[in-house]
Amino acid sequence: MSLTTTDQPPSIVCAPDSFKGSASAPAAAAAMARGARAVFPGAQVTELPFADGGEGTLDALLAVWGTQPRTVDTVDALGRTASADFGLSPDGKTAVIEAAQANGLPQVSDVELQPERADTYGVGLIAAAALDLGVEEILLCIGGSASTDGGTGILAALGARFTDAAGQPVTPGGGGLAAISAVDISGLDRRATAVRWRIAVDVDNPLTGPRGAAAVFGPQKGADADSVAVLDSGLAHLAEVLTCTAAEAKDLAATPGFGAAGGIPLALTTLLGAEVVPGSTMVAEAVGLSEALADADFVLTGEGSFDSQSLGGKVVAAVRDHAPASARVIVIAGRVGLTAAECRDAGITAALSIAPGPADLTTLSERAEALIEDTAAQACALSAPPDAPFQRRKDAP
Repeated sequence: MSLTTTDQPPSIVCAPDSFKGSASAPAAAAAMARGARAVFPGAQVTELPFADGGEGTLDALLAVWGTQPRTVDTVDALGRTASADFGLSPDGKTAVIEAAQANGLPQVSDVELQPERADTYGVGLIAAAALDLGVEEILLCIGGSASTDGGTGILAALGARFTDAAGQPVTPGGGGLAAISAVDISGLDRRATAVRWRIAVDVDNPLTGPRGAAAVFGPQKGADADSVAVLDSGLAHLAEVLTCTAAEAKDLAATPGFGAAGGIPLALTTLLGAEVVPGSTMVAEAVGLSEALADADFVLTGEGSFDSQSLGGKVVAAVRDHAPASARVIVIAGRVGLTAAECRDAGITAALSIAPGPADLTTLSERAEALIEDTAAQACALSAPPDAPFQRRKDAP
């Protein structure tokens, strides 16, 4: 259908990621929808906040599902008492957990980072709470973690024991991995092995080596060169210990994606049968992205910064891939780092920055929602018929 006729209003889907630090995905989607309706008041406008499986995924899924977060007592990456939210699908069969709710860097920002001590035990406590509700599937989003323990903390919270050569429990955290001699799963919560686990990752880093969990992500968790070496060798040792429990023979240390979030996929895939999937793929299935975009004429998506990395498994790429060939896909972002030709080659109709002119990041962040709304209206106005009722927002720049 042509968007330049008034015979029938267009179908518009607003499916952005969050604008980190400025607007959540639900808030960005709502702003885009307001802008679209200002131009096409009779249009069918669908708000579909999206995420790539990292921080913000919980909010996006809850907004689409229309359910409320569940709050549970847990501990942070250093074992201190904390609380965290997780979500349930409308039918109660699927739980979505953001690991960063318990062991994220922001939760330990008030103290000195301890990369060899930090662990994922608190994430396991959230999973146990979800199992208490009878879920059949757990979607685990693992971005933003403060730990590098190979997922051992999660398994420990669910009843597994990691012991040294003397049969004693090893020290929690990445610093204790090298001492692991045996894994006892006799006390593992059987519900944890009965449910389906899907781990959302947005990187393809292997577990160890120059591109591994410790080398690439350890420094941002407070690891110096010595700690990186300790963590890397510990993960390599854990991979050797767990190789005998893997369902199929493979080089666990070299498996793409196992380096995400301090190696969380390692223990969960080998001991719980978890499946590692691209975060955007998992979220697309959870929100029904293909179905939502099937009849779309106009698709508005976006994120804080749009560049070449956005086209490799991130939100914009997923939305583009699921949109019908006839739809116009418009990217709205705080920063646009691709040319018109590069956008066209990537299957993007256009990419527009919300910046009204020279502006500092603080100003853009504070006014993000209004600027997203206005930019969405301008994008839609380019395809509106001459008699469209659009008028520029009086408070827009």
